[in-house]
Amino acid sequence: MGTEIKRFMEYMETERHASRNTLASYERDLTQLADYLQEKGIESVPKVTKTALNSYILFLEKNGKASTTISRVMASMRTFFHYELRQGKISRDPTELLKTPKIEKKAPGILSVEEVERLLDQPGDGSPKEVRDKAMLELLYATGLRVSELIGLCVGDVNLSIGFVTCHDGDRERTVPFGKTARQALTDYLEHSRGILLKGNERPELFVNCSGQPMSRQGFWKIIKYYGEKAGITEDITPHTLRHSFAAHLIGGGADIQAVQRMMGHADPATTQAYMSYAVKNQDPVLRAYHAAHPRK
Repeated sequence: MGTEIKRFMEYMETERHASRNTLASYERDLTQLADYLQEKGIESVPKVTKTALNSYILFLEKNGKASTTISRVMASMRTFFHYELRQGKISRDPTELLKTPKIEKKAPGILSVEEVERLLDQPGDGSPKEVRDKAMLELLYATGLRVSELIGLCVGDVNLSIGFVTCHDGDRERTVPFGKTARQALTDYLEHSRGILLKGNERPELFVNCSGQPMSRQGFWKIIKYYGEKAGITEDITPHTLRHSFAAHLIGGGADIQAVQRMMGHADPATTQAYMSYAVKNQDPVLRAYHAAHPRK
């Protein structure tokens, strides 16, 4: 199946213009499926049956995979076998009768405005590292970027004079505004810290680590967890927590949901509407007192 998976990946990249994250997800899911089927003696696409795929799904369930993970794997399988059917490689799609597991929808993890304020106030000793950390946290909350988009930013993607960033995901890009607090944090970082962290090197990436290399996802996860603990936030906090909080606080402050959808880069409006429940339940005096949609504009 390896050759067919490779052709499928080329099709998704060149014809469908799938994002990097989507491509990585498809490749991982299909490679793991192929490895499992090979162990069962199934090495070619035409030999794959519904029974074999059901067996793989049961295997994932027995190994404790979440229903969301299994649902994503099944979506990858369906897209792949639909492609194979259109290419004439198979006469019948083995995924057509597979049932997707029910997914229990959970409310996204959202911090209160006060918790976000505490978190963003933690980096403050003036060191190049903490000035950088301050800029990253402020920009993440000001824009709601995905962590991959944040660490993928280049210096040229930031317009400080107008106040917006342009983030890229494959062939797609979107522009997201940010306010004066994030602008000041970015200015401090660019003028006083980035050059020190680069250690004489030249790199296009906006955020670099203490060795002058591009910031990694893992590196930023450690940063946000460190400051979350320092701020006394007991909930599990990740970069996505700030992304969720950005959307929820904007909607809670009265922002138009379609505008938030565009800023978040959501293809499905229903994804953005998930934050409406927070807005309804959390119209507390603090939120109502904010004069604009974003509490740190």
